[in-house]
Amino acid sequence: MHTLLSRLRRKCAVGYVSGSNLDKQQEQLSTPAVPVTSLFDFCFAENGLTAFKMGVPLSSTSFIDRIGETKYKALVNWVLRYVADLDIPVKRGTFVEFRNGMVNISPIGRNASNAERDEFQRYDKENGIRKTMVEALKRQFPDFGLTYSIGGQISFDVFPDGWNKTYCLRHLEAEKKESGLVYDNIHFFGDMTQKGGNDHELYEDKRTIGHTVEDPNDTMKQLEELLGSWETEAQP
Repeated sequence: MHTLLSRLRRKCAVGYVSGSNLDKQQEQLSTPAVPVTSLFDFCFAENGLTAFKMGVPLSSTSFIDRIGETKYKALVNWVLRYVADLDIPVKRGTFVEFRNGMVNISPIGRNASNAERDEFQRYDKENGIRKTMVEALKRQFPDFGLTYSIGGQISFDVFPDGWNKTYCLRHLEAEKKESGLVYDNIHFFGDMTQKGGNDHELYEDKRTIGHTVEDPNDTMKQLEELLGSWETEAQP
């Protein structure tokens, strides 16, 4: 994948966007010796609430600053009570993870092993654990101005309305003023592009060209095809 990304960067700017924090992206996308921010032109952690351009931090903002401590505590207290009463095969730890721009909620707990994550994902598909919890949160806090987005295997994100993955586009649009560059041909690849998935809004946004992928191998395949078409067009 890193070789492919290097080829892509010779043709265009390359970035990623994720709901996870930067530490998790470092773990998933790079090695301890290589900063993940050095592998991409743009790095958008927490949907772009924490962002880097060529390794340099961009402006950021906070979930707490937006909704306030009182509402945040009410949300967390309700979630912990809900999880305590939830009857599922396995529970581990870290059911609520506070991030700069959002809260990540996991009914099984983020400390679950890889095998336990796989099993919960299957169980969740059959029983709709996360979907049911999201619907309950919407009923409980209808006036908090929050969006709930299911993604990955075991959790879902909670963030202020408008702070989904389309938030990262603000940084790209700002480049017109900062550097004179206009990013008007933005390809986005995501696996949770269905309605309710955490890639849906960015996939459907009129400013992007959306691609649905199944897994990392499918992502590489589609990127190779796109890169190949560009290289063909460039031939005299």
